[in-house]
Amino acid sequence: MQINRRDFMKLSGQGVAALALAMHFPLLTPRRALASSGSWKFGVMADTQWRAGAYAGGEPGSCAVSVINALNKQFIHHDVKFAIQVGDLVDVESINGVRTLPVRAEAAQALYDAGIGFFPLRGNHEGSAIAAKELPLIFPQTKGYGPNVHAAGNFQSPVMPATASDPEGSRLNGLSYAFDYDNVRCVMMDQFIRADGSSFNGSTNNNAVDQVAWVDSVLASRPSDSHAFVFSHKNLIGQNHKDVLFGSGLASNAAARDEFISSLAANGVRFQIGGHDHMHHRSLVSTASGSSSVGQIICSSNSYKFYIPKAGDDGRETPLQQELFSIGYYIFTVDGPQVTVDFYSASHASEYGDLDLVLPPGSFVFHLRESFGYSLNGRQFQVRHGDSYTTVMDSFGGTAAAILGGINGNEETDYLTRPLTKTVNTGWAGAREEDNAASKVLRLWGMADNLSLWEKPSQGIDLTGYLPSAPESKKCDLYTLSLSYEESRVHGLHLGNGGYRLATRDAGGRWINAVESNFGGKGKFVKGSWHPGYPLGTYGIDPFTGTAWAVLNHEGEFAVVRLDD
Repeated sequence: MQINRRDFMKLSGQGVAALALAMHFPLLTPRRALASSGSWKFGVMADTQWRAGAYAGGEPGSCAVSVINALNKQFIHHDVKFAIQVGDLVDVESINGVRTLPVRAEAAQALYDAGIGFFPLRGNHEGSAIAAKELPLIFPQTKGYGPNVHAAGNFQSPVMPATASDPEGSRLNGLSYAFDYDNVRCVMMDQFIRADGSSFNGSTNNNAVDQVAWVDSVLASRPSDSHAFVFSHKNLIGQNHKDVLFGSGLASNAAARDEFISSLAANGVRFQIGGHDHMHHRSLVSTASGSSSVGQIICSSNSYKFYIPKAGDDGRETPLQQELFSIGYYIFTVDGPQVTVDFYSASHASEYGDLDLVLPPGSFVFHLRESFGYSLNGRQFQVRHGDSYTTVMDSFGGTAAAILGGINGNEETDYLTRPLTKTVNTGWAGAREEDNAASKVLRLWGMADNLSLWEKPSQGIDLTGYLPSAPESKKCDLYTLSLSYEESRVHGLHLGNGGYRLATRDAGGRWINAVESNFGGKGKFVKGSWHPGYPLGTYGIDPFTGTAWAVLNHEGEFAVVRLDD
């Protein structure tokens, strides 16, 4: 069956799904292979509000049930242990006097039936005192109660100062909450009207301020070898919306905001995750002084609405990746000290661009658009446009890694034409005995070119069709990676066939020569050191420095392994 790209783009949402079946494309996205047997996963989704009334398009309770059902299938397929939603569960709290939050609760039943937990936050679309009382009743797992807690534990909510209307200080119980699963602590921050009808200092714009100390204590009290993620509905720096986690504008409650960012950084939190903006956007957000920063993930739309970024970031944001006008979800794979996040997205089944959907897509074809991650035993490096990768150096357990050459030549920008920085992260693991490795195993994230999908009319690029229509390429800039090896293992075996080489894992987890995973190029072995100008595919062993090296254009896992060439 043959079809050209233009015809493919013009298919309806139902046609894309039919074509996927005809051509044996999976409607369920591939599971991640680069993980050990002890790894596990959780999912994240965002705003699921839908039109109410005459424009509901068949969706009940102002809730995007069709999108939720599609994501439930993906979460079950990925075998996640739980899923988190970062607010805006519905569009309006009641229709003709009937409350709508129970509709969102019912839509989570498929996850419960599969033994998967679901942990929600409120958004501004269910921000009332009535909803504050409803949420823990409809979702008692937010307080650690009921049959849908599954294996999560150690639930805790902030105890607030006693008031006449709340003598027990329980007004945030089950709204802001934290829980543990395995080696992860999730911290959920509610910033809306509280169960007793109150707000901090008289405004919901201040409702994160009096939770900073609680968040810090929850983060600081976790085991040192565990991960932590902080979730809220609004963001540290919004792209379309400028009402944020700490107030109505970016400068609101600056002291508490900077204390919060500094706390997350000091406690090893890599990602603060929110919704509200209905787009995929990643960045680094710093304090006013620039002394601390944390990674921000704004989650893709799961709603009928899509937004366009607006200018004004007050100079504290370093943008990393951006995709507009798609429906997406996130899979976090936790593998001991390492975390990999996969972002999947699908077309909204209309011509690419900004619009409000009347009908939900008839089907969903999700593509892997971006993978990023970190390790507790690794480091992070910022590499801006035109900068060298040679700042990337790390070591672990006697193995030293270094990027010897390469320039960030990717020139992608975000919608506001801000250049996108690459964040290169390293991580380490021990090799298995059967790997026959002479080094520890290095993991590299962040080398692939920046994701940037949006209309670029100023550059004469008018995107058409049903986008995204394919996975994002994993190809990256040409660079040279070097790993040290144990001389006692390699001595006498580094020449000719059957020697030790810089190796990478293929899709099945098998070690192969690292240059075999390149995009193009031809493999050529060199005895001795690397020299600038060596083309893609050149690889070698340098006995004088005790290193194996290769000229690559992909990321992944690497080790010095004995291979049969």
